[in-house]
Amino acid sequence: MIDLYTAATPNGHKVSIMLEELGIEYQVKALDLSSGVQKQPEFIAINPNGRIPAIVDRSADDFAVFESGAILLYLAEKTGQLLPTERKQRSVALQWLMFQMGGVGPMMGQANVFYRYWPEVYQPAIDRYQNECKRLFAVLEGRLEHHQYLAGDLTVADIATYPWVRTHRWSGVAIDQFPALQAWLARLDERPAFARGLAVPEPMISPDDKDASAKFVKGAQSILAK
Repeated sequence: MIDLYTAATPNGHKVSIMLEELGIEYQVKALDLSSGVQKQPEFIAINPNGRIPAIVDRSADDFAVFESGAILLYLAEKTGQLLPTERKQRSVALQWLMFQMGGVGPMMGQANVFYRYWPEVYQPAIDRYQNECKRLFAVLEGRLEHHQYLAGDLTVADIATYPWVRTHRWSGVAIDQFPALQAWLARLDERPAFARGLAVPEPMISPDDKDASAKFVKGAQSILAK
């Protein structure tokens, strides 16, 4: 049994999708990030960084793992799934995983901050991060023009990248010019485990839902202020 500490964010959805794909039994511990519960001592004991997601593996002497990429690797190695064992193939999967961890996630996250959450309009920052997102999407496009998935077969790299790229509209970035990226998103949209994982602990807010979006932005702004 895995305890999953999470919220409806791309990083949280990485782990719930992974657990659903692996068919591992898990219990959801949803955190209200706007309340600051992730900064309380009880959670800091699990994740010293005070962020979601985190897991506690009850079947392994309550072993705690934080950082979404580290969690994906732990679960892949625990089960022997979604990560190649051959050295070169494994390296390819890890390269694209690190590309997400070091590029796609942080840059889209900053685009979200300045495009959606920052109380003042700071256009140079918006342009900087949106343009970087487009550049990273172009890199993904080049890879996916010749591959169904980032590392050949479905791996942790796709599971890490998908929850972020699918929220491109939240970052204010269109992907109309990236047909291979769109096709990759559509392939993953069709996987039942991905759909189930995106609903944990609840679906993310759509930018089309103006009232819910405004409420979410207000909560995000309160987190930034802490």
